Amino acid sequence: MLVLWCPDWPAVAAGAVAGVPANRPVAVFNANRVVACSAVARAGGVRRGMRRREAQSRCPELVVFGVDEDRDARLFETVAVAVEELVVGVEVVRPGLVAVPVSGAAGYFGGEYPLVERLVDHVSGAAGVECQVGVADGLFAAVLAAHRSALVERGAAAEFLAPLGIAELDQPGAERAELVDLLNCLGLRTLGAFAALAERDVASRFGSAGMVAHRLAGGLSERPPHRRRPPPELSVGRTFDPVLDRVDAAAFMARELAGRFHAGLAARGLACVRLGIYATTERGEQLSRVWRCAEPLTPQGIADRVRWQFEGWLKAPPGSRPTSGVSRLRLEPEETVEGRSLQLGLWRPGARGRFSGVGGVGGAGDENVVAAEKAGRAMVHVQGLLGPESVCTAVLDGGRGPAERVRLVQWGDNRNVTGPQDAPWPGRLPAPSPATVFRTPLPARVLAEDGTEVGITDRRALTSPPREVAVEGSAARQVLDWAGPWPVGEQWWSPTPRPMRVRIQVLLGGRHPDEPDLAALLVLEGKDRPMWMVEGIYD
Repeated sequence: MLVLWCPDWPAVAAGAVAGVPANRPVAVFNANRVVACSAVARAGGVRRGMRRREAQSRCPELVVFGVDEDRDARLFETVAVAVEELVVGVEVVRPGLVAVPVSGAAGYFGGEYPLVERLVDHVSGAAGVECQVGVADGLFAAVLAAHRSALVERGAAAEFLAPLGIAELDQPGAERAELVDLLNCLGLRTLGAFAALAERDVASRFGSAGMVAHRLAGGLSERPPHRRRPPPELSVGRTFDPVLDRVDAAAFMARELAGRFHAGLAARGLACVRLGIYATTERGEQLSRVWRCAEPLTPQGIADRVRWQFEGWLKAPPGSRPTSGVSRLRLEPEETVEGRSLQLGLWRPGARGRFSGVGGVGGAGDENVVAAEKAGRAMVHVQGLLGPESVCTAVLDGGRGPAERVRLVQWGDNRNVTGPQDAPWPGRLPAPSPATVFRTPLPARVLAEDGTEVGITDRRALTSPPREVAVEGSAARQVLDWAGPWPVGEQWWSPTPRPMRVRIQVLLGGRHPDEPDLAALLVLEGKDRPMWMVEGIYD
């Protein structure tokens, strides 16, 4: 197996989309921790797993981005196409990593070394990205070989893996962090030490997940070589009229198609580990891509890969994208395994429900599961009538202001938290939060006793106590009471810091005896030319 790896791909893709120069440090964060960073950022002291505050203190000029799998997959399509121009059988493992069988291509180019040189030069020139290539027996060993730009001889995978650290088992998407921690606690520091254990002992202590990791550590494939070729009737296809020419519409259709595809496999006790996505455009253009997965695909995983692939096809640069919309889509299981790995435990919380925290065993838990499934079907039905963006759910996120702490996510999309709620968040507004938060804050004027505009001092205090507030388009109200200020200064160490913001809470009296009092949240942005706005209203 030959693996081509583009280092730091999430950071490379984020910087390319935003137009960040290559000499600027870039990092991608998830849950307030670094998940990927550029070589320039690492030179500045940034490391994976580092908290955002520490990373920005070590590298003040760091350009920060959030995780965006659609962005990563869309840009990686150009790399996959470049590899496909030289060799056939390209399989995308994940954005940033592709695998191809090496035998046929090596024979055509005169050996593995000429193939690797030709491939690196071609991808660097056609896609404009840096890449590394590794060759070894099996996908896992080939990935680690690519990280080291190594070509491992046939049959030497176990010898190559033996001295490597046990943490190499926790590759992206594998979710083996707990297993790696446990192996470290047991004194198994290297892959060779773990592979030396007897299979019977590993199976009894670590279960099926441990057996898979044990096979990988020993240089074997993650699954035994005897795999069933899926029958053709397991393929699922659909014709579209009108054609699909928008990513959001394709993503919506992908969820329904993925559900049927997965249900057909599950009915035969199978699960898909290599997914073929084949599309035909209105003008007869043929588009195809194969995705390889370390773990059996769930319906959401299938839908995600279809969405990513449409991102790459429909948003490719002019000349590379199809000339018309997709009129026919087919999902084909290129490789299947027994579906036991998808069966959740009976006593696992929420195992029977779609929502985390919903479910249980017997009694009210079963009723909650049924209600959750009915609600999910109803939401999908509404999306079918009004469009994917018509149904959103709220995700409570980390942040300082009320608008930053709640994020709306389309039904069916990932509800990943981008910032931890329990972080300190200096300058965070104290409870209670406003009942109504305006999508666009309302301009306002805040006046002092002498009629001058209230501003902010160098010590981040108000220049005068507020006595009157006038919202744009309405008469002024008297300030009965107020609290604050709560200043927020972000990235003050950066050459281009964000504008200073100050929030205050005010209780405004009615403009006539019959009008009730009003509690509001005001925010002041800027210092030289301050501007007050009404951010929210309290009940």
